[in-house]
Amino acid sequence: MSVLFAFLHHVAAFTLVAAIALEFVLLRDELTLWSVRRLQVAGMILGIAAGVLLIVGLARVVWFEKGAAYYFANHAFLTKCSRSCRPSNSCPGATHLLVLVQPIRNGQVPAVAAERLKRVRMIVHVELAAIVLIVLCAAIMAKGGWV
Repeated sequence: MSVLFAFLHHVAAFTLVAAIALEFVLLRDELTLWSVRRLQVAGMILGIAAGVLLIVGLARVVWFEKGAAYYFANHAFLTKCSRSCRPSNSCPGATHLLVLVQPIRNGQVPAVAAERLKRVRMIVHVELAAIVLIVLCAAIMAKGGWV
């Protein structure tokens, strides 16, 4: 069972990274109806992956791995968890900050202020950078420290 949960945890993590990377690519250029619809899908996938990652990760901590006492005393684990929180107030996907559903349903590109779009792009950049720190912390945890 431990292997299954490790597998699910990794699949969810890679799916989450892919969704953030997709947001990054879609936000590079001017928003179009096509890109906004893809941002909505990326946001949905990101939200699902984040939920699975959280639930499976907590299950691994509590029931399947070294136990909660080990993890909650581990600075790399605590750093990893703190970096895993989205800077956009834990909203799934950049579209939460960008998109109103009604204009899209009407076949229109939502009007987004340049400052807001700039902020969302910055958030996605920060999320991608945080992934590097999360992977470093995961490696430190797997080896039991800076060995």
